[in-house]
Amino acid sequence: MATFLWEEIVFGPIISRRVGRSLGINLLPREAKVCTFDCVYCECGGLKRGAGKHPLPTFSEVRDAICGKFEALAAAGQGVDSISFTGNGEPTLHPDFAAIIDVTLSVRSRWFPEAVVSVFSNASMLDRAEVVAALKKVDNPILKLDCALDDMAAVMNRPRGGYSVAKAIEGMKAFGGDFVMQTMLVRGPVVDNTTPAALAAWYDVVRQVHPREIMLYSVDRDTPVSGIEKVPAADLASAAAPLAAEGFNVKING
Repeated sequence: MATFLWEEIVFGPIISRRVGRSLGINLLPREAKVCTFDCVYCECGGLKRGAGKHPLPTFSEVRDAICGKFEALAAAGQGVDSISFTGNGEPTLHPDFAAIIDVTLSVRSRWFPEAVVSVFSNASMLDRAEVVAALKKVDNPILKLDCALDDMAAVMNRPRGGYSVAKAIEGMKAFGGDFVMQTMLVRGPVVDNTTPAALAAWYDVVRQVHPREIMLYSVDRDTPVSGIEKVPAADLASAAAPLAAEGFNVKING
């Protein structure tokens, strides 16, 4: 299957119908995915042996890339509406993640004060106080929870490093509901998290952590594990309906 890796620290801006002119920031290597998950659907492909040999960009490299890109765009009269930490794996793994967030917010305030800063995280590092503190500073901490059952998460997300749903829940509770939950629904021979039992368990977690928004979506590109199927938009809406009826803000990207 084809995979996709970002080749720059700061990439874009790209035009998004949802968030306007968007810049991305990749804190991981350009040549390999580095992550605590190895999700069966990941567009970056699967984790490969030797991925750890590729160095992460240094704090100075990230700072210079951010400052240089922002200044160049401002000088060219190009606006930025959104700044998103995403890229080739889990951004909170970077040892200078908290300092990079501070730099980004400072530069954002200087050049693009109206831009929204988001971090897409798999929520596996929420046991680190400095990670939680940094995530609380951004406009949109977007925290993943695909499965509310550990045995299903083991198959779908294939986590490393002692991840458990219970730990993720405790980490999410630290935000007091001021975060966005991101959930991928898929079907296939290896995993199906759209079953009544899987959804019921997920609903229970949502009620515990009460996110201000839920992003519900399905696959849109090739997947590293064959047979992973896109869940139709109508089925995503059906899965979201019980939560929407309870007043949760569910956004469907189908």
